[in-house]
Amino acid sequence: MENTENKEPREVVSRNFIQNAIDKDLKEGRMDHVVTRFPPEPNGYLHIGHAKSILLNYSLAKEYGGLFNLRFDDTNPTKEKTEFVDSIKEDVEWLGADYQDRLYFASDYFEKMYETAVLLIKKGEAYVSDLTAEEIREYRGTLTEPGKEDPSRNRSVEKNLTLFEEMKDGKWPDGSKVLRAKIDMASPNINMRDPVIYRVAHLTHHNTGDKWCIYPMYDFAHPIEDAVEGVTHSICTLEFEDHRPLYNWVLIHGEWKKEEGDAPRQIEFAKMYLTNVVTGKRYIKKLVEEGIVDGWDDPRLVSISGLRRRGYTPESIRKFVELCGVSKGDSSVDYAMLEYCIREDLKLKCKRVMAVLRPVKLVIDNYPLGQTEELIVPNNLENPELGSRTITFGRDLYIEAEDFMEEPPKKYFRLYPGNEVRLMNAYFVTCTGVDKDENGNITCIHCTYDPATKGGDSPDGRKVKGTIHWLYQGNAIPSEIRLYENIVNEELGVYNEDGSLNLNPDSLTVLKGAFTEKGMEETKAGDSFQFVRQGFFTADRKDFTPERPVYNRIVSLKSSFKLPS
Repeated sequence: MENTENKEPREVVSRNFIQNAIDKDLKEGRMDHVVTRFPPEPNGYLHIGHAKSILLNYSLAKEYGGLFNLRFDDTNPTKEKTEFVDSIKEDVEWLGADYQDRLYFASDYFEKMYETAVLLIKKGEAYVSDLTAEEIREYRGTLTEPGKEDPSRNRSVEKNLTLFEEMKDGKWPDGSKVLRAKIDMASPNINMRDPVIYRVAHLTHHNTGDKWCIYPMYDFAHPIEDAVEGVTHSICTLEFEDHRPLYNWVLIHGEWKKEEGDAPRQIEFAKMYLTNVVTGKRYIKKLVEEGIVDGWDDPRLVSISGLRRRGYTPESIRKFVELCGVSKGDSSVDYAMLEYCIREDLKLKCKRVMAVLRPVKLVIDNYPLGQTEELIVPNNLENPELGSRTITFGRDLYIEAEDFMEEPPKKYFRLYPGNEVRLMNAYFVTCTGVDKDENGNITCIHCTYDPATKGGDSPDGRKVKGTIHWLYQGNAIPSEIRLYENIVNEELGVYNEDGSLNLNPDSLTVLKGAFTEKGMEETKAGDSFQFVRQGFFTADRKDFTPERPVYNRIVSLKSSFKLPS
């Protein structure tokens, strides 16, 4: 009998259903290695939902010591651009999904796809149809009624070969002919009712130029792409579950694999839905084209480039995807969980500096005129490894306008006439009065300070309930601060009754009169900070320059969100 004394209990690692399926395939010898891929269509920018697919496919390849491919499914030249190809590559690399030298394009395989289509024709399993797209839909039937056979379904192999070659040679106009797979017009799965696998389209392709005027349909091209690349597991979302029989049909009848369980094998998982955000490419494209947002990378969008510009990190996105998990059932994830992940990632990484977003002047009347002093303050109290810095203190300061009230409500502990507060890392000050302009607006707050309270504590033990931050006017850096909220109205919902977006008119607030600390001159675009009492901010990747500092609020400091126990 095995001696179990003094043995540590073995950790039980939870496995998701995709890992279990791969484990089974390897154990039963269906495959002896793992190759996954991320196959985006280059017709727009990627969003947070794509991040889940990228990281899932990459992590599976990495776990099994396999390979991960990035392949562009560029079979529809009507919507594809090189701009989208470049942005997708940048997003995938930024997330840390290393495809090494395995960058592929579906268009590289057009010749193989054409040859597979010819093979199907020769086997009597594909035919050229003269029906229009509308007629094909009509003939296809419904969920409860079988389809009708295409009048061209029983054309001879020779005639179909001739017509298909003529389609390739540009002898037929767009929409006049299609190639259909001959499967089963009575199938309960509508996808199997003689699906279109090629159409005529006289369009210039971003990769192949004008070489082709016929293009394969996605459901035909995709499985062949996987087969050519040696993909073992085609991991896709649940919307393709009903397409899996066609995926296998193409591979088996196109003689790319022998039976259904062989590689490539399609496995579906549930999409990730984020509450109260816009992810649809059609809607984002409309926002971009109408100038409502500042491009596909606008920080109010959950495009990956938008999140990157907002200040999210790859680590925070990876943590978010990990927390969401992998399942077969659709579910929604609270956007607050994404914000939780970025806070957790940045709270120990970032220097905590002072910034005044809506400034009002404060003068310490009893502080020596013309004198300044340098204060040494920690960069991050929770992470001493980030060291300390020196800030300037003097008579003339800026504070936040909201940190002063002439007639405060109860339990207001910040500055008001007669009240004493702590200036962070500096001294206790007491408000003695204010200056106002002709319209009654406060232009300056007057205070006195207690020199014995340097560092923020009183030797006589008296306590103050309020601590506010500040900047020395003499070297504060004028900065632009952008405060972002949800692009849609969360209370009323994402969509109006007519299907249009219910836009939030206050989704962006630009503060051009803000100030940041002396020392921020060395900031580079993309650097992130915690502005004390304000939130986490990043130097805008597009607009920031040392001469014109622009900071985006990534996320506020606090949230009611808690991870489920």
